Amino acid sequence: MCGVFAAALPRGSGTEAANVAALGLFALQHRGQESAGLAVSDGRELFLYKDLGMISSVLDERRLPSFHGDLAIAHCRYSTTGSTIWENAQPTLRLGPRRAVAIGHNGNLVNTRELLGQLQGGRGRLPASTDTELLTALLADEPGADTVEALLGLLPRVRGAYSLVILDKDRIIGVRDPFGFRPLCIGRIPDVAAPVAAPGGLWGDDAPVDGPRDGWVLSSETTGLDIVGAEYVREVEPGEIVILQPGREPRSVRFAPATPALCVFELIYFARPDSYLEGRSLYEARRRMGMELAREFPADTDLIMPVPDTGAPAAAGFAEASGIPFREGLVRNRYTGRTFIQPSQTLRHRGVTLKLNPLREVVRGKRLTVVDDSIVRGTTTQQIVALLRRAGAAEVHVRISAPPIYHPCFYGIDTQVSAELIAATKSVEEIREFIGADSLGYLSIKGVLAALDLPYDRFCFACFDGRYPEPVPYDVERRKFLLEEPVATRG
Repeated sequence: MCGVFAAALPRGSGTEAANVAALGLFALQHRGQESAGLAVSDGRELFLYKDLGMISSVLDERRLPSFHGDLAIAHCRYSTTGSTIWENAQPTLRLGPRRAVAIGHNGNLVNTRELLGQLQGGRGRLPASTDTELLTALLADEPGADTVEALLGLLPRVRGAYSLVILDKDRIIGVRDPFGFRPLCIGRIPDVAAPVAAPGGLWGDDAPVDGPRDGWVLSSETTGLDIVGAEYVREVEPGEIVILQPGREPRSVRFAPATPALCVFELIYFARPDSYLEGRSLYEARRRMGMELAREFPADTDLIMPVPDTGAPAAAGFAEASGIPFREGLVRNRYTGRTFIQPSQTLRHRGVTLKLNPLREVVRGKRLTVVDDSIVRGTTTQQIVALLRRAGAAEVHVRISAPPIYHPCFYGIDTQVSAELIAATKSVEEIREFIGADSLGYLSIKGVLAALDLPYDRFCFACFDGRYPEPVPYDVERRKFLLEEPVATRG
């Protein structure tokens, strides 16, 4: 998960890049709710602000006016490496020894232990315990004439999932790993303003009085482009580096061959339904998944209802294909976050009870088909079924618009231990009994692909079928807190 956004605006445009980056990040709040932050360059220095909490409380009107510059990156965090503490908030920042850089990272590295040994011969100390902090430290000390050249030296040694936005004093750099596990797209803000020469030669003697009037942005999802008025240009390709500089058109450098393996869970659940990935409207893709689900696991019930909000598109498709009326039977409290991405089981459990309330007049005495996008640990679904039964539902049949999650993810989802996954330890019938449903059906991988109308080899299905595109070292499991171990035990 995690959300990243970056903005490179024309010099002297009169618009602060920090404001654009913060606004774009608001459209990505669903991707991370533990912390937020941004880093800005004014052409001379980098400035950073980050804190624990939601974007609206961290990047508010009290703080944003103090950030000036034409380049900015922003990040909201969902933790997969390191604890939820201030030090682990992003972006991360290093001021040397070779260069000053800030990084926002969406993904998870799988060779963190190996990279740690490369940090000043294994003697380096990190102020935070994330793989992003480690990556930032390595990049700040990597030989090279500039940041791009340093990346070309560093990235071949990095393994795992990483969609990065990188800031130095002169440019923004977008990077996507060779598999493209996590999304990253490019947008253009047309005609931001007529650029003028910066006072005092801030950008050097060659700063143009006239030049390109467009701003350029990078975003985890296309919804980030929409909110800042940017036009979608294209995805950053797997294995590609994109360089954005004020007054110039974007440049592209390839650092590795592309082997596409976008996380299919992005299309099923993570990304917003109003986003586009792989040329597909995610709302339409999820609606089609619901239609396929109705064909694979039909239900003879009175109503089709979604688990709000993420189950709504699939429920609409299920109702359309089955001819059974669609009704909303649960109301969501809009001021709670996404339950799945809470950092602990206790918070996930509390989040369900605060998040949903049944419409008793709708569900009382009815046979319900309840459609959701996934079952990970099972506790959320169990509580939803119990809520509906207490509200008087006669029957509760659960349908899931994704296959069972049998295997952990090491590429950016906080499910690195198989025992946390209910499907890894229980059969479908045992899961049905655990959640208390009258019946349970999951969409097949074949059904997902039919809904997407795209080939299997464009995606990572590892959490469903155990086929990991990037080999995972045996010691990665249970290593979310690897960088918090005492130095003497790191080996």
